[in-house]
Amino acid sequence: MKSLTSQKYYAMLLHAAELLEAHSETINNMNVFPVPDGDTGSNMTMTIQGVFQVPFTPEMPLDDCANKVAEHMLRSARGNSGVILSVFFRGLSRSLKGKATASAADLAAAFSAGVESAYGAVMNPTEGTILTVMRGATECGQQLTELDKDCDLETFFVAILAAADAALQKTPDLLPKLKEAGVVDAGGYGFLGILSAMDEALNRAEDNLDVKPGSVAVPADAIPMGSAAAQDTAEIVYPYCTECIIEKALDYHGEGGAKELHQFVEQAGDSAVFVDDDSLVKLHVHTADPGKVLSEAVRYGTLLAVKVENMRQQHSELVQQPELEAAPAIREKSNETGFVAVANGDGICAVLQDLGVTQLVTGGQTMNPSTEDLLNAIRKTDSKTVFVLPNNSNIIMAAEQAAAIGEEEGIHVIVLPTRSIQQGVTALYAYQPHALPAENEEAMTEALKTVHSMAVTYAVRDSEYDGKAIRKGQILGLFENKVTVVADTKEDCIHTLLEQVQDVTCVTVFYGSDVSAAEAEAMQKRMAEQLGGGTDLVMVCGGQPVYTYLIAME
Repeated sequence: MKSLTSQKYYAMLLHAAELLEAHSETINNMNVFPVPDGDTGSNMTMTIQGVFQVPFTPEMPLDDCANKVAEHMLRSARGNSGVILSVFFRGLSRSLKGKATASAADLAAAFSAGVESAYGAVMNPTEGTILTVMRGATECGQQLTELDKDCDLETFFVAILAAADAALQKTPDLLPKLKEAGVVDAGGYGFLGILSAMDEALNRAEDNLDVKPGSVAVPADAIPMGSAAAQDTAEIVYPYCTECIIEKALDYHGEGGAKELHQFVEQAGDSAVFVDDDSLVKLHVHTADPGKVLSEAVRYGTLLAVKVENMRQQHSELVQQPELEAAPAIREKSNETGFVAVANGDGICAVLQDLGVTQLVTGGQTMNPSTEDLLNAIRKTDSKTVFVLPNNSNIIMAAEQAAAIGEEEGIHVIVLPTRSIQQGVTALYAYQPHALPAENEEAMTEALKTVHSMAVTYAVRDSEYDGKAIRKGQILGLFENKVTVVADTKEDCIHTLLEQVQDVTCVTVFYGSDVSAAEAEAMQKRMAEQLGGGTDLVMVCGGQPVYTYLIAME
């Protein structure tokens, strides 16, 4: 094949979304740290599933299709890996501008533009990551098309697949932590999977092209125009898209501990997706009775997030508005300053609100919000200047993408580089209502240097990290987001963590949803004895999942 059409390109990306979803848990489990927050596969899957939101028609020229794919992927982007992936496809789409179809040489140039955009989006690009795999594939494609300008697309993809695989196998040599953990880079593995799926779809006969979602569970707000959305609403047998996140009760802890709920969900409707890790369940299903699903779900623990949407109503809205929803008109804002923060846990959210946060976005470890989630929160502040606190290193890039869109809409958005809840709280304390935005940005950013962030969680698998042999179930202590302590009890873990910082005057501890009041009180006494009388110690019921304790030391 010499020319890539929009129909073929769209079909290739649909197949990539399907393959990535099927292997998302495999990618998640490639996380270097054996903590329960490996979500690279989930983030990349939810990002590329933005393709399902594209109002595709077969008559659409390639550049229009590529542009709409890139826009929707950007808005769906989650986590660093998802943002990098979306930025790659944004660069690719810009290179294809003005082209109704593309040759292999055009595609090589587009890949090059995508890689340039991806590297440009990362402040300090690190080799041995998804960037390395993208670059390896791209350089091979460029060399091939320079030698053979009339190269067909099949040959092009065979070559870049081999180059991407070779680059992926080298990632452990570029990042020692990957070699120590015995894995290749998870994001690079996911990107190789995308290329492989695109290659498979490329080699399908034209009359076998599938331009509709297949087995991938498509979010209710992601029904493609010109395909499934063209159906009559009467054909939607299960009209309610029901999603929820469950923090599992102790009786159901452990990966696969909610198998009966999984079976119930699969029988409750269609398009079921069920992720059952050690402490959380994420489920998605299209059903006729969301109440039954949620009633069953609550038997297994606490509902952290719930979303129910009527797909018949959304279908009608999509048919009436086939194009992307226009950005809100720029108008005078009601407030001077607003704050958006990402957090999870009732207690933590209450503290942030007390400190002035006007819009909370549910998320954090294992639940990275999308660019669109953050953008909507920015808009809802109705403020001229909005400070965004990602409170997680894996959310900063998505926040920056949301900020760029917000600026286009006339909102001055400042993303503070908060990498933990502890840093977010510290930054808010440094805010001065009467100072200029730039002065507050400087003061709040400077304040981040005064706090040390620690966390306590558990190992989800046997592993080895930084010379430490780790057994599944052991307690892990993280200092500035790195595992520094491996212990058999939470008490021993916290004791060792506290020894890593000297001369502190204030310690704040947020205890998680799995900690009883009695345990928290006993832990407070132990910590007070170790810290001595000169340190103020405050215990707060944070209610956060995944991390048993979050500790801020100042």
